[in-house]
Amino acid sequence: MFILGLINGIMSILTFHMKKTRDVGCGYYLLVSSWISICLIIMLIIKFWQLLLTQMVILTNRSFINVNCILLDMIIKILIAFNDWLDTCVSIERAMNVSKGVKFNKNKSKQISKWVVLSILTVTILTHLHDPIHRQLIDDIDIDEKRIWCLVQYSSSSISTWNSFITFVHFLMPFLINLLSIIFIIISIARSRSNLQTRLPFIDHLRSQLKQQKSHLIASCVFISIALIRLFLSFTSGCMKSPNNSWLFLIAYFISFLPSMMTFIVYILPSKVYKKEFNTVVDRTVQRFRTVA
Repeated sequence: MFILGLINGIMSILTFHMKKTRDVGCGYYLLVSSWISICLIIMLIIKFWQLLLTQMVILTNRSFINVNCILLDMIIKILIAFNDWLDTCVSIERAMNVSKGVKFNKNKSKQISKWVVLSILTVTILTHLHDPIHRQLIDDIDIDEKRIWCLVQYSSSSISTWNSFITFVHFLMPFLINLLSIIFIIISIARSRSNLQTRLPFIDHLRSQLKQQKSHLIASCVFISIALIRLFLSFTSGCMKSPNNSWLFLIAYFISFLPSMMTFIVYILPSKVYKKEFNTVVDRTVQRFRTVA
């Protein structure tokens, strides 16, 4: 999973570093998203080994574990939320492009995208500042084993309510907006073509667009399902003493990060422009290696 995530991030970065892929703001959002996915993979690898070594009682430095407890989870949450909202920006901009048509200003789109990225990052960080303050290590001492857990305990019900609200917004809203944007794009294009090509009924144009946008539509539905898993895990409290349950929880935890690792599959492969630029990068890289050899 980690290797595939790194490969996805590297290939996506190579693609969106090409100038043609950044003619509009979408390319800039996806470039930043690609870098975020790489950072997220690195954080997840650290998190995985830290969790594994801690539960195996190999890593026992409490200060180090405490720092990871306070900072690592917050950074991962911020990166995931930031990446999800960047994907949402892509969908919104595509919907605006379809809505405005020839009036869509590409240069303005690129300028706005940079400010949007900074704004989203700032808001995402600010909405997660309460998390590390309320994190602490808990010793779970059983008859035959001792475990150290990183838990969040909020001091008041208002903070707990705020956290639940923020969790819901960051986990579910981006994917719902993505889905609604794709549905809007499908209906808008179908309606526009139906007005131009009156010999075919609207339903035929709609079916045609559903086929063309099928990959994005399926991806959005899958991501919403994964977001629901993440939402469930975020509200699940307590320690799991059964090894089977612990591994099941861990697997579900890492699967929930799949949307951040699928930029190449969701955005590059279905796009002729992005795919062409990726092939160009690959060809150039191969030629350089041949020249060196």
